[in-house]
Amino acid sequence: MIFRTLGKLLGLCLLSGLMVGLCGAQEKQVQKAPEASQTVSSGAELFTQHCAVCHGNDLKGNGPFPPPYRVPPDLTTLSRRHGGKFPEAYVSGVLRDGVKLPAHAPAEMPAWATTNRSDKAHFESRIRDLTAYIKSRQAK
Repeated sequence: MIFRTLGKLLGLCLLSGLMVGLCGAQEKQVQKAPEASQTVSSGAELFTQHCAVCHGNDLKGNGPFPPPYRVPPDLTTLSRRHGGKFPEAYVSGVLRDGVKLPAHAPAEMPAWATTNRSDKAHFESRIRDLTAYIKSRQAK
């Protein structure tokens, strides 16, 4: 009789543990890819913090850029200047690696957010968000 009671108690404990585990699994939130509006919003914040000083709040290259940099390009005309198609890979590459001038000159545009390269996923997410924002601001 004691073995039957212990068996039932053990079965009850296992069942309880299984139920608690299932309930806990249901409470975990599944991470979804950010919606386009969230990406653009995040990109807008990043642009304001890191890019507007040179490119201006309107992306037209009229910010108070510091010397020795030259006047930055109008980012709202990228699609027009690339045959009507937004050059997403080019923009991401420029953000990632910057743009260099020939021998002994300062960078035309410094590499963006180099301090975040240790967290590659976060760094790439920021590049995507900023690229999406610039794409959303293209002149029609």
